Amino acid sequence: MDRELKEEELQDLYAWIDKIPLSRPKRNITRDFSDGVMAAEVVKHFFPKLVDLHNYIPANSTQQKLSNWDLLNRQDNQKVFSKLNFLVPEETVRRIVLSTAGVIEPVLNALREKIDKKLEHTPENVLICNDLEYYDHKNQDKHHTEICENETKLLAQLAVEERKNDGKSKIKNCKPQQTAQFYPNMDPALRLILQEKENAVLALQETVEILQMKVNRLEHLVHLKDTRIEDLIRHLETYKGKGKAH
Repeated sequence: MDRELKEEELQDLYAWIDKIPLSRPKRNITRDFSDGVMAAEVVKHFFPKLVDLHNYIPANSTQQKLSNWDLLNRQDNQKVFSKLNFLVPEETVRRIVLSTAGVIEPVLNALREKIDKKLEHTPENVLICNDLEYYDHKNQDKHHTEICENETKLLAQLAVEERKNDGKSKIKNCKPQQTAQFYPNMDPALRLILQEKENAVLALQETVEILQMKVNRLEHLVHLKDTRIEDLIRHLETYKGKGKAH
């Protein structure tokens, strides 16, 4: 797990990750996987019943990131990684959480090997039944709630980050414009009205940005659902074909 991957292995790993529908766009693999959420999603893609995504909270804080990885790693009650006979050392987890370059790739490569090994030893009909059960009508409400919770958490996080990154620059950019527009002898009441209008415009612009992020998020969720449905249909057709052959 600590060995450095060759260039061919890295490209193969990235291609494997790109085929998995994840809740966030893949931009920087070191940062993308630092909070453990996308690692949980990778496992869930192959073994839906093994992971409850609502237990994993997208985070920037080191403490929450460690909490997510601890939940994946926990051995005492047969959690996610233990089901795959997989364990990420504590020191490696800390380096992942700190977004240390070159650390997550060997971990994901080792996780991929464990997933492939478990898939090899799991009968295909069991995998199909697990998937169908996961998407059974009885579980639709729970799955919908889970998606909404994750959506709300992610949108809140994106909004906070957007304010942190852009808030100061917006304020700095707006103040000179206001100063240029307000003459020294302007009536104070008019000055106050104009300032309120400026603030309202900024608030509306920020709302539009947040709504746009939400639209992008919903479009991505629809894509995830479509991809998953296609996978299930393909598995079901394969299963039916095998049944007819027998």
